[in-house]
Amino acid sequence: MASAAATGGGWNKSRSVAGRYSPWLIVAIISIPTFMEVLDTSIANVALQYIAGGLSISSDEATWTLTSYLVANAIVIPISGWLSDTIGRKRYFIISIILFTSASFVCGIAPNLQVLVLARIAQGIGGGGLAPVEQSMLADTFPPSQRAMAFAAFAIVVVVGPVLGPTLGGFITEHSSWHWVFLINVPVGIAAVFLVELFVDEPEQVKKDRDAKTKRGVRIDWVGILLIAGGLGCLEITADRGERAEWFASPLIVTTTIVAVLSLIALVVWELGQRDPVVDVRLFKNRNFSMTLIVMMMTGLVLFGTTQLIPQMLQQVLGYSALDAGLAMTVGGIATLVAVPIAGVLSSRMDVRILLVSAFCMQVAALWYLAHLNANITFWQASTARLISAAGLPFLFVPINAVAYEGLKQTDTAQASSLLNVFRNLGGTLGISTAQTLLAHQQQIHQSRLVESAQPLNPAYNDYLGSAGQALGGQGGGMGGDGSSPALGALYGTVTQQASMEAFISVFWVLMWLVIVVTPLVFLMRKSSSGGGPGGAH
Repeated sequence: MASAAATGGGWNKSRSVAGRYSPWLIVAIISIPTFMEVLDTSIANVALQYIAGGLSISSDEATWTLTSYLVANAIVIPISGWLSDTIGRKRYFIISIILFTSASFVCGIAPNLQVLVLARIAQGIGGGGLAPVEQSMLADTFPPSQRAMAFAAFAIVVVVGPVLGPTLGGFITEHSSWHWVFLINVPVGIAAVFLVELFVDEPEQVKKDRDAKTKRGVRIDWVGILLIAGGLGCLEITADRGERAEWFASPLIVTTTIVAVLSLIALVVWELGQRDPVVDVRLFKNRNFSMTLIVMMMTGLVLFGTTQLIPQMLQQVLGYSALDAGLAMTVGGIATLVAVPIAGVLSSRMDVRILLVSAFCMQVAALWYLAHLNANITFWQASTARLISAAGLPFLFVPINAVAYEGLKQTDTAQASSLLNVFRNLGGTLGISTAQTLLAHQQQIHQSRLVESAQPLNPAYNDYLGSAGQALGGQGGGMGGDGSSPALGALYGTVTQQASMEAFISVFWVLMWLVIVVTPLVFLMRKSSSGGGPGGAH
């Protein structure tokens, strides 16, 4: 049986982590720490301004609490498969939970920015090992016929977490303090360690594979690790800091871009020649797996891009509080919860390519709807837009994970899970970075165009000043003694709001066309309904 599993001849229960317990109980237990990590990422985004105020630092300095976490996370995720195979999957999972929980406590009591950033780096290292190991456990615990439903449960963690994060973050920061954004992880993490230790098994077959690898001599691929750190770490800094640093006008961004490109190219060349690569790039030779990575990256782009843009639009254009903006996203979270089990059932019974194309069409519809809104939108219009997008996300995430392992050896699940998470996070990083860069550029363009028309030769300009002046107490459009005019101030506010709204609309159009262009790639994936997975029929 062991040899069959190793060669991809059939699914082998000997690698299941369920032991004598129900596999569905194990799904619930191992999802707790992953949900904690995914939720914490989006909660921290909302708390930035409160962190800046609490530590007496600038908003730009506060963003390093995000960047430091993302860089550490990006470096650890691709090597988590190798680490779990070397250390032991259950042991590595528990170590990751303990590190994430301990670092969360330090974040919560951090007295200054330096301590907070160091703790966030440790938190990123711990958090980076959670989702890949959980996916690997699920792929080994469930046969191909049940794997779609298992990953549907996992989808609740990955998809709903970012949706609920802004709401929970807004509630915590407005009714308590930013410290609890991190401290809330401590009791959850302690409970997760206890439950994993008690219920999750380390299968004998996994132990034998680890022991066999150890007897051959564990050779640490330091060059590969350093190339990953340089490539993905610098790529994360480039994407996260680029827009703030005016991109290639900054020596830092130029340097990180060059290091990222050269390191990633060198990584592929180096790893192809290694006996025990820290990242098995040979998996890219499997066309189905390569296509799932691309589709997963697009899923991450849509999920994280829109999750950031919609609350930002509501706050900047409509003046919503962080909590109200988060509540507008919560409707989408409810839609996702309803859609997840449906996606799981359908992924087991029909060609997943049909589901993926349908899901991409839902994203196109949501972005089209967003691109036709205006500055007078209501709370429910914003919620409806998010609902359409969120309802379609499970039909992207669940089928991708269900089909990704098709044709791969069961011993490759850890490496495959790591790469899937790398591309999901990479898509999220690129989605947020691209959206923010486009947004800033489009705001300048639209504001310049609107300001050009705001001049005395334009009758609408004079009419607005007259009506605004009457509304403001009959002061008209004339200059006050200090060279200012209340009416002109009101006009400038209207122009800024309108320019911001049109900028968001432009970004939604770009994202929509990007989804349309990528959709045909789905047909390069395998036609599969329920037979995929390690050792699945193919």
